[in-house]
Amino acid sequence: MKTKKSQKIFKNSQALLVGGVNSPVRAFGSVGGVPLVIKKGRGVQVYDEDGNGYIDFVNSWGALILGHGHPSVVGAIQKAAPLGTSFGAPTQAEYLLAKEIKKAFPSIQKIRLVNSGTEATQSAIRLARGFTQREKILKFSGCYHGHTDSLLVKAGSGGATFGIPTSQGIPGALAEKTRVIEFNNEEELRAILVQEGKEIAAVIIEPVAANMGVVLPKKNFLKKLKQLCKTSGTLLIFDEVITGFRLALGGAQGVYGIKPDLTCLGKIIGGGLPVGAYGGRKDVMNHLSPLGGVYQAGTLSGNPLAMAAGLATLRELFQKGIYEKLRVKTKYFCEALQEIIQKTESPCQLNWTTGMFTLFFNSSKVIDFKSAMLSDTQAFAHFFHAMLQKGIYLPPSQFEANFISLSHSKKDLDYTLECMRCYFYERG
Repeated sequence: MKTKKSQKIFKNSQALLVGGVNSPVRAFGSVGGVPLVIKKGRGVQVYDEDGNGYIDFVNSWGALILGHGHPSVVGAIQKAAPLGTSFGAPTQAEYLLAKEIKKAFPSIQKIRLVNSGTEATQSAIRLARGFTQREKILKFSGCYHGHTDSLLVKAGSGGATFGIPTSQGIPGALAEKTRVIEFNNEEELRAILVQEGKEIAAVIIEPVAANMGVVLPKKNFLKKLKQLCKTSGTLLIFDEVITGFRLALGGAQGVYGIKPDLTCLGKIIGGGLPVGAYGGRKDVMNHLSPLGGVYQAGTLSGNPLAMAAGLATLRELFQKGIYEKLRVKTKYFCEALQEIIQKTESPCQLNWTTGMFTLFFNSSKVIDFKSAMLSDTQAFAHFFHAMLQKGIYLPPSQFEANFISLSHSKKDLDYTLECMRCYFYERG
């Protein structure tokens, strides 16, 4: 496998781009080595600057559910581009995309389009505080909601605690407005909302966690969360930036039958272009400017190219049987991988749901951030590079979700399974 050109480009990038990248995980810091420098993508494959091809399980971190360069998406962008790339004014395209989103998510009565998932969660938190006139928020350890100051915190010692900044540059006083408890811990959840619920503006959660690796909610956990929020008058925010339009048309909330007060979306709704959105109850959303006193704006929000790509993607996803097809692919792959793990007696845990999975190098069941952090990151790094050498591109971190797209064929999945089978049998 040639890497000379990619190595040279990355070395040059390090002199100008911080760390040589524009998002930290791309630097391969968790797995070591030199990151791939991607030149192009087609269908399930990405190709680096040296011409090496890889079966892609990163999928632009979940955004490309249709795969790379899907004809409908590319065609929509090509059609929209000559008409203008940005106006800073209303267009019909943003209304049409919003209409498709609303059709899939019954909890969304009104919506605001933005430019990223981080912008969506940041704005939803501000809106919740403005609507409730409360300052505190509650999040779950291991759930990542973008790099907003209020949300970039971790749990302190003990159970339910005030947040501690996980990055320099975050004022301690701001982090103290954020409470952090363990994902799937009903006891901690009940305790904090009973004791401080009347002071908490919102609870924000990934209904299926994807940023500590894939971790599913325990049975009835989301239902109990909804009930407790309703009792305390606390808004419930579902961060479905990753799960929205991936698990099903209606996201995780559709799968689990929960209606949050606000929903944050991103990734898939942009078809590979930068986009985000947040929406929900009409009475809450009407507190946004220009109707209400909560301010949020964006010059490029609803830009025509992102709207065209997103609209083309969602129209493909509304076709009959699409999600059943994705579910069957994921089930086939994950059940076969689980069989490999069991037969080789490998100390691994496989968590999965439609369109996404994480293989934890962990001898214990992974149900929250604490258990996820017991994973052997060195073992994962070895596995990652072994797969890379076989032309399989996995997310370069133990604590990320792998994504199966509609472009992954049975042949792609079988080849990946065979490489994994050989790896575990040789290691065993």
